[in-house]
Amino acid sequence: MVKAGTRRLLYAACKRLREHTMLNLDIHPRLLADCHHLGYLPTGALLLNRNNQLPWFILVPDTQLEDVLDLPHEHRDAVMADCARISEFIKHVLGFHKVNFAGLGTVVPQMHLHIIGRGVGDACWPQPVWGNLPEGDVYSADLLSEWQDELVQMAGLELPRS
Repeated sequence: MVKAGTRRLLYAACKRLREHTMLNLDIHPRLLADCHHLGYLPTGALLLNRNNQLPWFILVPDTQLEDVLDLPHEHRDAVMADCARISEFIKHVLGFHKVNFAGLGTVVPQMHLHIIGRGVGDACWPQPVWGNLPEGDVYSADLLSEWQDELVQMAGLELPRS
């Protein structure tokens, strides 16, 4: 377990590193095709699946490693802290009582972590989302902007540069 002071220093270091490298991060084309690019958290890019049936966020950590468990423990702790902030947003702002979390990477080899709001009666309940999510509409620009604003406040999201 990383102490709070150490965690803050690591988080700040990740943010400084991202300022110099993240803006050039190549996000896998499959992820970009399937997702809205919301912006950047200190450890990576934050995406949102275009299908509005469920709030399905994807964090793409700034690393060349493919598996989250291979990250050095300090980096892994910072990535998990960003995931926890997204989970808090899903629960406290969007009102979902359950969050599914996974890092599979079998179709897209680039490390990416799924953070998905779930609830009784959702479009897939109680089945897993993979292979069971029906087609849905895309998110409106207004809702995306509203969520980005909330995530700026709650999670320190930085909006993508135009």
